[in-house]
This record gives sequence, C-alpha cells and structure tokens, in this order.
Amino acid sequence: MRILGHVASPSFLSNGTALLFSPSLSLTFTPRYSPLSTVPFRRRSFSIAAEMASPVKKVLVPIANGTEPMEAVITIDVLRRAGADVTVASVGKELRVEAAHGVKIIADALVSSCVDNVFDLIALPVPFFAFLLLLLNLRMDCITDHATIALCVGPNFRRHSRCCKFERLQRAGNHGQETSFRRTAICCSLCLSRSGTWFMGFAEGAKSNPLKLKAIASLLRNIRNYRKCLWISLVLDQATCYPSFMQELQQSSAIAVESRVQKDGITVTSRGPGTTMEFSVALVEQLYGKEKANEVSGPLVMRPNHGDEYTIKELNSIPWTTEDNPPQVLVPIANGSEEMEAVMIIDILRRAKVNVVVASVEEKLEILASRKVKLEADMLLDDAAKLSYHLIVLPGGLGGAQAFSKSEKLVDLLKKQHGSNRPYGAICASPALVLEPHGLLKGKKATAFPAMCEKLSDQSEVENRVVVDGNLITSRGPGTSMEFGLAIVEKIFGRDKAMEIAKAMLFTV
Repeated sequence: MRILGHVASPSFLSNGTALLFSPSLSLTFTPRYSPLSTVPFRRRSFSIAAEMASPVKKVLVPIANGTEPMEAVITIDVLRRAGADVTVASVGKELRVEAAHGVKIIADALVSSCVDNVFDLIALPVPFFAFLLLLLNLRMDCITDHATIALCVGPNFRRHSRCCKFERLQRAGNHGQETSFRRTAICCSLCLSRSGTWFMGFAEGAKSNPLKLKAIASLLRNIRNYRKCLWISLVLDQATCYPSFMQELQQSSAIAVESRVQKDGITVTSRGPGTTMEFSVALVEQLYGKEKANEVSGPLVMRPNHGDEYTIKELNSIPWTTEDNPPQVLVPIANGSEEMEAVMIIDILRRAKVNVVVASVEEKLEILASRKVKLEADMLLDDAAKLSYHLIVLPGGLGGAQAFSKSEKLVDLLKKQHGSNRPYGAICASPALVLEPHGLLKGKKATAFPAMCEKLSDQSEVENRVVVDGNLITSRGPGTSMEFGLAIVEKIFGRDKAMEIAKAMLFTV
C-alpha cells in the first residue's frame, strides 16, 4: 500500500462512513495474497488522488449487504447534485446488494474493477466486515508521513453478508462455530503518525460477544507480517459518533463531542442516518466550497433547526386505524423517482415494522432513479395491485411522478384507496403531478415541492413541511422526507413510536 504526497488542506471526512483525501494525496494498494488463503491475487493498484485543474470530483461509494440505505443513498444523491462523478461499487461478488431494512441497491461496478481509478473522495457507508474484505486484498508496502485514513462504523454493523471470505474469517476465530455479529459495533481508524507507523484502532461495542473479536485478531496477525509495524490504538482529533459508542470513543485518544457534524482540522465526523444529509452537504462544501453547498442544499428543503422535534400541520384529524398487523403499505417506484425520498420512506416505515411493498411501475424490477441510483423493487405493480393496502404513498422525482401519473393501474389503485377512505399520500412533485390532475386533492389541503406548488388548486397550506388532511398526507421534498415518514408512523402507531424512531436515527435529539 503506497501513500504518496501530503495533506495540505482539510482532507478526511467521516460521518461514521466516509473518507476524504486531499488533492495532493495518492494511494496505491498492491494485493499480494489473502490472509485467509494461499491463493495468490493478481497484482493491481488502487489510487486515490485529485486533479487540481479538474472541476469534476470523482467519488467512490462502496456498498455491501447490510449497508444503511439512507446513509448510502443520501450521500450519493447529494454529491451527484453537486456535480460529482460518483461510482457506487459493490464490495461483494455481485452488483446487487441487499442493504439494511430490505432495501435493494444495484451498484454501478464491483470494487475490484475500480482499483486502477483515481478518486477525490471515498465514502464508506458499509458495515465493518466489508472494510475487512477490502483489507484482505491489500498489502501495505510503503507509507509516507501526514496521511490519514479512517472509518467509523455506526449502529448498523451487522452480519447481513453471505460473503464466503468473511464467513471463513468468522469460523477461523470460533473454531468452526457460527457467531452473530448483529449487536457488535466497531469504531476503526487507520491513521498514519508522524513517524510513519500505522495505528489501527478497534473499540468493541458489544460485551456479550464471546469471541472478543478473535476473528479480527486473526486478521491482525496476518497483517503483522507486512513491512510496517501495526499498533492497536485509536487516533482521532475532536470527533463525534453514534451515542452508543461515545464511551469507546472517549477511551481512545480522540476528544469525544456530541455535535451532529463535527469539523476539526482534517477530520469531519457525524452521528447517524438522521444527520447524513447535513454531513453530505458538508462534503460538498469541502469538495466545492460554501457557495456550491448552499446551491445544493436550497432545493433539498432542509430543516432550519436540525435536531428539533418534527412538527406536522394536521387538519380534519381522523384516526388511521387498521386491523392488519402489521399494516401493509405500497410504495411505487419508477425511472426518475427521487431515490432519497423513496429510500427514507421505505427505511423509516420498515423500522416501525410496517410491511412495505416496493412495486416497480416499469416493465422490470430494476429502476434508475433521478440521480442514477439503481434500486430494485420487491415486485412489479401488476402483481402488487392484487393485494390490499392500508396506505399508498408516492415518492417524488419529476420523471417518477410523470410515470406514476401515466400508469392507469396505479391511478386506479389510488382512486380506489381514496374512494374507500383509506390513507394515501405523496411528496415532492407527486402531489402536483399525480394527485392534483386526477382529482385526488379535491377539497383537500396539501403541499408539494416549492416549484410545483403553483399547480395545486388550493395553496393555502403549501408553506408547511408536512400536511395531513384527513386521510391524505403530503410533503415538500428530500429534506422533509424523514418528517414525512415519521408523520406516517405517528398516524398509524402514535407519537411515542415515531419519536422513538426519530431519536434512534439521531434525527431528533
């Protein structure tokens, strides 16, 4: 592994999931062999650098089974809005990744095919095991001064993967016994000291794990065979992380702080899914400057006071009762759907144990969302239409909303939902482009994406972030999607359940 150059400006960013390298930093990873196998790997290089003259920033976002989908998709979406060239790469052997909460994402490429590319930023919204898989293929040959790499894994570290290499690593640490890592979390950083010594830090977050991370210790013994000396330590400046892991962070050399996004010199850290949009805008600012960050954040309709309790404007309140346990909700997606909105709605409702059916309006399960994120639905709309739903909710996105409006089957489902007085809703462009033209807002108060509000016949409540009118719920855009999802949870399960999820995501303090 080669690190060339120096860090002359803020260069490392992590919201528990990301790395940023300065324009002068170059990395070369040269795999020689796997610590778990005697099978040789082909020699290859992996570079991270930035071209000062190029306005386009290249970003790599590795994803894996168990990746927190909100963290991954928000990061990808926001960076692409800024003009970054983002490659979504699967750490495993297949492009298809099943993220947490059953969200299925299709990567652009495999990480193995990106090893010769050059990137300005690597964002890692992956569980720790996926980072181990990267280490298995890397050899640290040469390290120079003043270079920093770090990874901090949040609460969604869990063993979702069926990657044979990692399972072999687990078995090696447990003498063949299967072990669950579901409740284990590790904060890890690779940090280069002034003397050129590698420091690797591990903080165990689950005392109940009987292995005491023997599998990782086994990996470390293999890495010790490399040329550079490996030390167990955690080296950070002022940093923040998910609250459950603050004690571990305090026991390291880092100064633990409780900021939603903490900037300290070359490091930027953040706390969890509910702070990812703020973090992603911070990444944009580091890559492109404050002006570009403001340009990107404006259309997102972000909250002015992050961390405050969410509020909804409710009129003509009625209970959203259901005899179904769990309630079943239909979330259609189409080419051009806004991926942040779709994923946040799906993720939050599934956290509340709602049975969410994601249905493709297209002729195949895979859709290409508005910022080119590839999502895979659970079924086609033709099959989904055979089921009944307590709620139908539409994500936005211009192309997706237009596809929804043209789908006779979906419009028919919405009209039947409305006619039977069952809940339905939409966000962003969909209230204006789907509900309004098909008469589904008649006599109702609603809101929509700011640029679309003029298409609503009743604009009296459009300035509210979430509007509930009887059995209808509408909202404004990506930055209101969490409030929108939480408002749905509140209407079905009550305020306490919604606040429990909001606090677990770090959306609300």
